[in-house]
Amino acid sequence: MQLPREVIVGNETLELIGTICKRLGFSKSALVVTGPHTRHIAGQRITDLLDDTGIDVNQFVVSSFTVKDVRAVEEKIMELKPQVVLGTGGGTKIDVAKLGSARQVVPFISIPTTASHDGIASCVVSLRGLNKPYSKLAQSPMAIVADINVITQASHRFAASGCGDIMAKFTAVRDWELAHNAKNEYYGEYAASLSLMSAKLVAEHSDIIQPGLEEGVRVLLEALISCGVAMSIAGSSRPCSGSEHLFSHTLDLIAPKPAMHGEQCGVGAIMMAYLHGMDWKRVKETLKKVGAPTTAEELGIEPEHVVKALMQAGVIRPERYTILEEKRLDYDSAEKLAKATGVID
Repeated sequence: MQLPREVIVGNETLELIGTICKRLGFSKSALVVTGPHTRHIAGQRITDLLDDTGIDVNQFVVSSFTVKDVRAVEEKIMELKPQVVLGTGGGTKIDVAKLGSARQVVPFISIPTTASHDGIASCVVSLRGLNKPYSKLAQSPMAIVADINVITQASHRFAASGCGDIMAKFTAVRDWELAHNAKNEYYGEYAASLSLMSAKLVAEHSDIIQPGLEEGVRVLLEALISCGVAMSIAGSSRPCSGSEHLFSHTLDLIAPKPAMHGEQCGVGAIMMAYLHGMDWKRVKETLKKVGAPTTAEELGIEPEHVVKALMQAGVIRPERYTILEEKRLDYDSAEKLAKATGVID
């Protein structure tokens, strides 16, 4: 079970990065992995701060999260041999740093610039660039350093997406229970409870998760970090990823222009909650409150692709048993589901 040693959430926490690295024993060398945009937001600042503390620091910019990007990070690690890798940016930049460092057995620190999904704190990544989504255990961050000032300045769309990913925990845990009962799959009650608590926390505080409100960002960050910890405890993504994630992954494959991961998971959670006989309207109302999409139109995705994704999601990862395995949606039942929940007209 890998868990973060330090979680630092607050204002101006980036200024502490040099001290944090030295406290964790990384006083000699570091590699900062960032993106072309997030480099200007935080990547360069972190690089300069580490340099000021006497750490030999290098920077590597990646533009996406594919097998090729992960390999490029690995090659840079092999060349430079840093004591620690720091991933800074949105979910993809953190994931590529997380997986690249895990494969080279180098500790990793997560420094998010948005609160768009729980990858900022989890031990799991979802690789792209293959003919199907591929989730893989990587490693938990040694530390998480979240600067509220930086994250609050990002577009509210990222926070709304993060809420979508959090609402997905309601259906993910129900799918996990289903797999336990139907297939005798391992079910960890503590990890499941932690994931559900995070979802309930966001639902109860959805009124303050609004543009520019630091208090709401803090609530969301704490929920996302707790979900990351839940996955580390479970040893898999099960507490946080179920049928709604399969729906999102399928959309990534078939939609010409997919929406953000958390946005798609949120819409998926509405429909999967309906299939489970849960209070799907509460999920939808929470998403509306925080400004997250609840329809195909708001996602910018054609209704046809939503229906096809519902049909195909149940077979995209046959080893992951969910409600979709039991319902076996055909075109008519998928369309009926999407219409019943108002996702399509």
